[in-house]
Amino acid sequence: MPPLQPMLAKSVKAVPASGGYSFEPKWDGFRCLVFRDGDEVELTSRNTKPLTRYFPEVVAAIKEQLPERIVLDGELFVAIGERLEFEVLQERIHPAQSRVKMLAEKTPAGFVAFDLLALGDRSYLDRPFHERRAAMADALGGLTGPCFLTRTTLDVAEAEEWFDDFEGAGLDGVMAKPLDATYEPNARTMLKIKHERTADVVVAGYREHKTSTPEKPLLGSLLLGLYADGELQHIGVSASFTAARRAELIEELRPLVCPIEDHPWGKWQEFLTANPDRVPGTQSRWSAGKDLGFTPLRPERVLEVKYDHMEGRRFRHTAHFKCWRDDRDPESCGYEQLEEPVTYDLARVLSGADNRTRGDEND
Repeated sequence: MPPLQPMLAKSVKAVPASGGYSFEPKWDGFRCLVFRDGDEVELTSRNTKPLTRYFPEVVAAIKEQLPERIVLDGELFVAIGERLEFEVLQERIHPAQSRVKMLAEKTPAGFVAFDLLALGDRSYLDRPFHERRAAMADALGGLTGPCFLTRTTLDVAEAEEWFDDFEGAGLDGVMAKPLDATYEPNARTMLKIKHERTADVVVAGYREHKTSTPEKPLLGSLLLGLYADGELQHIGVSASFTAARRAELIEELRPLVCPIEDHPWGKWQEFLTANPDRVPGTQSRWSAGKDLGFTPLRPERVLEVKYDHMEGRRFRHTAHFKCWRDDRDPESCGYEQLEEPVTYDLARVLSGADNRTRGDEND
């Protein structure tokens, strides 16, 4: 019964070539544990918060497609055409039940299972993954959606192909699970291999750290931009600095501070709710109650950052500061430098010819 925390993963640079792993796609959605006992269905998030009310169509699919008593670890996702769309999935977390119902019909979500925690009266937490996978394949074989069973392989070369190919369908990388490992809630037992790229971006402002004071100002995050059609667009933030570096950066950038009226984003200052350009300083239901004010900077400095994944026209996660690029002209930093993955049909990812672990003759 919930609450139960899911097993976690630690990042590694490449697909491991040895060590006895099963590989599978890394889905870009909401981590979700499914608990079903007859007509009772509960969906919970990575941090054990309830998700059930936001995905009524997934609850209905679970009742129709899954065994009567089962607990699964997996991912909720929304697909538009051939790709996963995380931004559309985020819209599903809404307080108004009428909007939840409308979005469930307009942009229905799916669920992809990738681990078995319990089936019938039997717990599988203490079973090795190869046993959990075999039992899950037997229980969920033949799913064609909205519930799916994730593809897996034991072939390192195939996993590396997936890492390259599946990004075009909106996936986030590859997971590696030790075949002999038990399921350990809240432990980083799995490995994740994510895409990593660099980009030259314009520093357009900063927010102060939560511990910043007038006597000891500290930078919290840098606001980043790229040019598109002559306008500076907000692309994300860079953070995670040491305390010493926070103090250094705020002093280093002080000469660039300018009035908001003189800043490229000044025209958006009247917005009180999130707007289509998702510029900084604007509110949304994800940031309610947070101080989103920022210190505008003249867009004169360029920074090289490391990022893993795009979400529309923004970095999916916080970008990592690499180095200043004083050799770059800010106006030359545009979206065209960002690498676009080759399109790949999501349906081909979801409908593998064999949903058992490939290469395991005992499956």
